[in-house]
Amino acid sequence: MPKGKGPQGKRITLKIAKNSIRVAFNGRRRIVLCKMGITTFPKCLLELADVEEIDLSRNFLRKIPPIIEKFQNLLWLDLHSNMIDELPPAIGTLQNLTYLNLCNNRLTTPGLPQELTLLKGLRTLNLGLNRLETVPTTLGSLKELIELGLFDNALTSIPKSIKKLPKLERLNIKRNPLPEFEEKEEEVDLVKRVESLYLVEQKDLCGSCLHTCKGEREELHKLEEMTPGPSGKPSFASLVTPNSSARDNQEEWRIK
Repeated sequence: MPKGKGPQGKRITLKIAKNSIRVAFNGRRRIVLCKMGITTFPKCLLELADVEEIDLSRNFLRKIPPIIEKFQNLLWLDLHSNMIDELPPAIGTLQNLTYLNLCNNRLTTPGLPQELTLLKGLRTLNLGLNRLETVPTTLGSLKELIELGLFDNALTSIPKSIKKLPKLERLNIKRNPLPEFEEKEEEVDLVKRVESLYLVEQKDLCGSCLHTCKGEREELHKLEEMTPGPSGKPSFASLVTPNSSARDNQEEWRIK
C-alpha cells in the first residue's frame, strides 16, 4: 500500500500545507486543503497557526481536535462536506472568528457545544444539511450574526431568540418539518407569476419578432372568443406583448 494513502487518508506534510497557502487581495492568508481525502486534522498546520483562514471542506474529517484553539488569528473557517458529528468546546476560544461553515456534516444538537455561543463576532454560521432536531436557544446570544443557515435538518421549531437577532438578514430554514414554513411554501407554489412583461409599439419590432407576437396575439384572441369575460376592458390596439421575444435593450433589435 503506498505511503500516505489507505485507511488513514492522505497525509498532509508541512510542505504541502505551505504550498496550499493563498493570499487574498486584503492580505489574508488562506490554507486551502479541500478535496484532499483527509480523515484527520493535519497536525502540521500548527506550524502555520498564525493564518487567518482555513479551508478543509470536502474531506472525510470526523473530529476537530482541541488543538484548534491554537489558531487564535482565525477569521474564516470552512469545514463543510465532511463527516463531523460534534465540535470540541475549544471552538469557543476562536474569538476573532467571523465565518464558520459546518454545512453538510453529521452534527446533532448534542454535538454543538455551549462554547459555540462564545463566538461573539460571528457574522455567518452555516449549520445546514446536518442532523439537528433542535436549535440551542443560546445561539441567540450571537448578536453579530447576519447569516444563519439551518436548512435540511429535522427542526420542528425555531427559537424566538434566533428570530430576534438584531442584525440577522438571512435565515435559511428550508426543507425542515416546520409547520408554518410548509404552509408558506404551499401558498407560494399555487401562485404563478410572470417575471417580465414588455409593452412596445409595433413599429419598434423587427419583422421576425412582430410575426411571432402577432401569432401569439391571435392565439390569445381565439381563447378570448372561446371564454367569455367581463366587458368594458381597455384596448391597446397599437401595442403588442412580445414577452420573451423582446430583449432588455431595444436598440439591439430595433429596425435600423
